[in-house]
Amino acid sequence: MGASSSPVRHVDDEERRARIAVRHALHPAHRVVGTLAATRAMTVLHATEAASVHLAVAARTDGTTPADVEGALYDDRPVVKQLAMRRTLFVFTRDLLPAALGSASARVAVEQRRLVARDAALHGAGDDGEAWLDAARRAVLARLADGSAHSARDLREQLPELAGTYTVSPDKSYGGTTHLAPRVLTTLGADGLIVRGPNAGHWRINRPTWALSSVWLGERVEPLTSREGYAELVRRWLRTFGPGTVEDVQWWLGSTKTAVRTALADVDAVAVSLDGGGTGWLLPDDAEPVAAPGPWAALLPVLDPTTMGWRGRDFYLEPANTPYLFDSNGNGGTTAWWNGRVVGAWVQDADARVRVLPLPGTRLPRVARDALATEADRLTAWLDGVVVSTIYRSQLMRSAGPA
Repeated sequence: MGASSSPVRHVDDEERRARIAVRHALHPAHRVVGTLAATRAMTVLHATEAASVHLAVAARTDGTTPADVEGALYDDRPVVKQLAMRRTLFVFTRDLLPAALGSASARVAVEQRRLVARDAALHGAGDDGEAWLDAARRAVLARLADGSAHSARDLREQLPELAGTYTVSPDKSYGGTTHLAPRVLTTLGADGLIVRGPNAGHWRINRPTWALSSVWLGERVEPLTSREGYAELVRRWLRTFGPGTVEDVQWWLGSTKTAVRTALADVDAVAVSLDGGGTGWLLPDDAEPVAAPGPWAALLPVLDPTTMGWRGRDFYLEPANTPYLFDSNGNGGTTAWWNGRVVGAWVQDADARVRVLPLPGTRLPRVARDALATEADRLTAWLDGVVVSTIYRSQLMRSAGPA
């Protein structure tokens, strides 16, 4: 059939905010049970910072502890970390992996292979960068074939095929020379041949070890075709984030507009008109209105999937407030939400207590302040004395002083 371009109805900003409350499991009456359900509700969870996964689950569940999240990631394994859209690390449900590996991850894998091979040749790891990379990849797969898991450093020290460095921006303060080995692992991970296994650090810190995917998951994951994969990712995105524009989906996927439009047609998406005159898209079985569930407040972590779900954020964040909450690369800091709008951020004091920071000039009603204070107490109790640091401290977060 293909996507229908004639709007079937209008979806105003109020309904879009209601959909956030319900679909994103943020309204207290719509919270879900456990890490798997929270991940499924959001399609994926951002995992660039390890703590964001745990905090995103905490915001959408009751009674799920950090140990429960760790168990889902590393023991029972209904979810798995995978490099995919926009070369970003996410937590996926197992059933969505074939779609990612055939589309978004495959796109990353091609680009990363080209860059690593180029740098290997350019910086003297081997005259033929492609040959060097192939040999390094084979060595890693052979070392992990016994079912063991190892850190990038362990593999580099054990495998001479991984020897090699590269230098970036030598004249800059942020430049320097570093090892090629982690980038070899990135290519293998993007291809779905290895995955991040047990974390060697505290739950708030990314210190991954690497294992063969077929061993870690207990099966070989067969990628879908690129077209099938993008269609499934877009189907899940629309269920979670719809309605959204073509530009929203393209930004989230890190793909081409052609891939997005093809996927929308493949899932028979239907058009709706949006406030401001834009066109959004919904799944054909999700075109009915969603009512507001009542007042709600939420405190979301750095890079939360709700905060990072759309390119166009005007329906939940005043454009003038974007610089207070996002850096120049579009990375979102912590956010405080009231009835579907971002109204501030949150930080922790030295004693690990959570404190809400309203956006400058924002005057919240007493009911909102009380609800946010309740969420701050809930998150403080959940963290149980653990202080979470981040490299993505927004301008508003920094205004509270040193982390």
